[in-house]
Amino acid sequence: MSDARRFEPGLRFLLSGLMVGVGVLHFASPAFFVELMPRAIPEGLHVPLVWLSGVFEILGGLGLFPERTRRLSAFGLMALYVAVFPANVRMALDPAHFHVPAWAAYARLPFQLLFLAWAYRYTRPEHAR
Repeated sequence: MSDARRFEPGLRFLLSGLMVGVGVLHFASPAFFVELMPRAIPEGLHVPLVWLSGVFEILGGLGLFPERTRRLSAFGLMALYVAVFPANVRMALDPAHFHVPAWAAYARLPFQLLFLAWAYRYTRPEHAR
């Protein structure tokens, strides 16, 4: 087994754990995520969309474990990262509202690319096994 391949299960477990953890937070602390919702989205949809994204994060994270669902889950997570990017932009544009330092709010944006690349890894056949 190559050195890089040896870390594969741990990396997948880490991404899965992060997604499941954040997904659970959507239900435990929905108000924070509702605040992140872009104002262009009707207010009546904020809570249902927070819950829906939480469900998709949990399912996407858990779906990285079985080999037969890994690729689909990775594609789903990639779509989710793109879909929630406007919420991250909202935080960066008004960090004081979210009680975070401006540097942290802006630093969060490129991390979305890291998560996209991380999920993309599991869409490739050699990593989907």
